[in-house]
Amino acid sequence: MLEPSPRAAALIETMTGFLADDVYPAEPVFEEQVREIGEARTQPPVMEELKKKAHDLGLWNLFLPHPEPGHDPLPNLDYARIAELSGRSLHLAPEAMNCAAPDTGNMEVLSMFGTPDQKEQWLRPLLAGSIRSAYVMTEPQVASSDASNIETTIVQDGDEWVINGRKWWISGINRDTCRILILMGITDSSPDAPRHRRHSMVLIPRDTPGITVERDLTVLGFNPFESHVEMTFTDVRVPITNIVGEPGAGFAMSQARLGPGRIHHCMRMIGAAERALELMIARAESRSTFGTRLVDQGVIREWIADSRIEIDQARLYTLYTAHLMDTVGNRAAASEISGIKVAVPNMAARVIDRSMQVHGGGGLSQEFPLARMYAEARIIRMADGPDEVHRRAVARTELRRYTDATTPEPHGVTAHLLPR
Repeated sequence: MLEPSPRAAALIETMTGFLADDVYPAEPVFEEQVREIGEARTQPPVMEELKKKAHDLGLWNLFLPHPEPGHDPLPNLDYARIAELSGRSLHLAPEAMNCAAPDTGNMEVLSMFGTPDQKEQWLRPLLAGSIRSAYVMTEPQVASSDASNIETTIVQDGDEWVINGRKWWISGINRDTCRILILMGITDSSPDAPRHRRHSMVLIPRDTPGITVERDLTVLGFNPFESHVEMTFTDVRVPITNIVGEPGAGFAMSQARLGPGRIHHCMRMIGAAERALELMIARAESRSTFGTRLVDQGVIREWIADSRIEIDQARLYTLYTAHLMDTVGNRAAASEISGIKVAVPNMAARVIDRSMQVHGGGGLSQEFPLARMYAEARIIRMADGPDEVHRRAVARTELRRYTDATTPEPHGVTAHLLPR
């Protein structure tokens, strides 16, 4: 049931070769070019080379499950296998394949809800990989894990929207190819407005006056090339036609956007964990302490075994969730999406941490990809909703199922508590 289709199997083989022949050798080159570029954050030449190669190999826009001109979509289940492989090089492979956040979610929003003009102006160049984008939702003054708290205002003034507010943890905005922002804010601030009908999404070109990047935000003390920022919007004006969907639909669209994004993160985290396990074994095979190879130490073998068990459990959970998304839809699979969003990043953090420990001081340095992986796993425990929110969603679903199953039927018979 969870096996890849023939098309996906061929893409998996191509992806495996792309990683070995192009991506892994490019990792140190990318790091060197990033150091040379410095704060300018212009596109490293090696990334453009990887993008061209990925495009030529057909490893392009595979994340998008909706048909678009020139795009033949893959089911989520098939993409899961390929995304896992891309996670083995988190900072190179997804972007090289035009499958990196936040562009993926923004392209989904435009594909599902954009007008023909919005698609022509922004979706087409995003699908072509010629520009990048940012998703602007989280705010420092409120608990943004509840998106209905968002306070940035989007006020109509004649034939324009006027945007005012402060946002943070906005990624990609400093990249020189970033051209468009999708911002979520309040369009209906009346006291009696329905809680989930107050917010809207609006398209804001990056060069619109009134946008100010206040500062970069470090991640566990370092500033990644992708960059996260705090930024303000002061009387930013865009045409009334820049609304995405309809006014008041922002919350619903954010959920439509985040569902696939959550499973994409999980797919990639499994790949990162697999690579961390391979590095752990290779390091343990090559190092000795107190006259004994690390790999022969009981505790190391226990870490290896636990890692394999946990990775395989997480993979099956994720593939099952992808299968549900393909067969019953994202809404019906919402509890499973929340479940993997908790289980997988936590699993990956444990596996990566073990690998770092086996690598000793090297595991904390730039010598290996482990420190970057660990930081990414920690970020994902908060990105697209923190663990606690997703646990709450899973519990709510289970309690509802229990209530439904124990409610007496018309003739006084109680339904059996059957597994889903």
